[in-house]
Amino acid sequence: MFEFRGISKGFFGVPVLSDVSFSIESGSTVGLVGENGAGKSTLMNIMGGNHQPDAGTLMLDGVSFEPRGPRDAAMARIAFIHQELNLFPNLSIAENLFLTSFPRRGGMPLIDRKTMRKRAAALLAEVELDMPPDTLVEHLTAGERQLVEITKALSIEARLIILDEPTTSLTARETERLFALMARLRGRGIAIIYISHSLDDVLRICDRIVVLRDGKLVASGPREEFTKERLVTLMVGRAIQQYFPPRVTRPSADPALEAIGLSHAGVVHNVSFTLQRGEVLGLAGLMGSGRTELARILFGLDECEHGEVRVQGRSLRSHSARESIRQRVAFLTEDRRSEGLCVEASITDNLALVTLPSLARLGWLDLGKLFASTAAICMAVRLNRSARASQPAKSLSGGNQQKVVLGKWLLAEPTVFILDEPTRGIDVGAKSEIYTLINELVARGVAVLVISSEIEELIGICDRILVMSRGELRDEVDRPDFDRERILRAALNKP
Repeated sequence: MFEFRGISKGFFGVPVLSDVSFSIESGSTVGLVGENGAGKSTLMNIMGGNHQPDAGTLMLDGVSFEPRGPRDAAMARIAFIHQELNLFPNLSIAENLFLTSFPRRGGMPLIDRKTMRKRAAALLAEVELDMPPDTLVEHLTAGERQLVEITKALSIEARLIILDEPTTSLTARETERLFALMARLRGRGIAIIYISHSLDDVLRICDRIVVLRDGKLVASGPREEFTKERLVTLMVGRAIQQYFPPRVTRPSADPALEAIGLSHAGVVHNVSFTLQRGEVLGLAGLMGSGRTELARILFGLDECEHGEVRVQGRSLRSHSARESIRQRVAFLTEDRRSEGLCVEASITDNLALVTLPSLARLGWLDLGKLFASTAAICMAVRLNRSARASQPAKSLSGGNQQKVVLGKWLLAEPTVFILDEPTRGIDVGAKSEIYTLINELVARGVAVLVISSEIEELIGICDRILVMSRGELRDEVDRPDFDRERILRAALNKP
């Protein structure tokens, strides 16, 4: 159905894709994997008409295909479902489905809402989403929004659907529902390109796998030719012998962060714990358990009705984010694009956001100190070597954007670091580097609180794990007692 023939593309004089060629057949699922910055997104943007290749040809049904914008891709019945879903939360499901093609009343410029709801209901039935078409999108779960995006693809009778990291915000049940729908779509002859850093999922649901590294095609073939270990080696160019690097230090007995009876109606209830210097403390729980809300309260972004937060034994009475920064507490948000970065600003400007006062003299920014400090941090977080300090953050891959957010806080030399989903949506190589960075932080006595939806990740890097459910702490597990089933049962609030 579709072919990439010798596709090459560069930005800022740096090659991003080099002579990439592979094909996609009707009714197949092709897994596209590679590290952040390998060229996956650029390849899909070329396919969608957002970029034009410097060399090479796209072929659709054996004929040259030259999309000049997203409309051309949609006319060719190619649908994109991005990691950051493109839905308007203040509009209904039906309005989102027909945003660019509202049914009209006769020849008049009036929306035929009855017809719109009827057509929307039929499309929702195809994806087995039992929701009224008039439901506002803001009331849907992440999984339901994902199904609405797929319904949008069906509304244009898509024959090729690209799914970019579709499961990062989904529960296990929602993920299974998505995979079942993908199987039905494939049975109807619809082709799917599945982009994911979850290699287990890629090996489970894809027919063929394509591996990119540094903008080049390094492997392509049937799923049976690959194992998880081989995929990792192909993606990063080396075997990662120790996925979770071993700890060489142990926590001290000195409390760095203390939560005492934190409560806020409907969010968290009577939460108390102590985080020691040099400790990695995990916070597990299902979506909606209150993990992120607790982190925001600890950092001072959200109010707390009752309770107290102490840093290094000092009570934060007038608790705010500004006060937390003064006390050298850092917070890496789970939503890096909306809350962690100024995507239009440069890498340098983003890295300096937290520490600007310390980089100034008499109210004037010391550019020499700024450039020296940010260059050192770029090396410390192992930012992509081809990245220029002056280029906008939005031009970076997801993994490198995450490194910029980490670097921004590292410049502030925190004593407490709260990490909310630090490895969501990034590749195995970048994950390993972040785990190593966490080890380096705790070796210097920094206290680290890690929130993650991946139980295996918490088991691999933490000294202790706290488990939340419905806004309360349900269990505390020390490393010798780590057990996946125990943690999951506590998260589900089952005895």
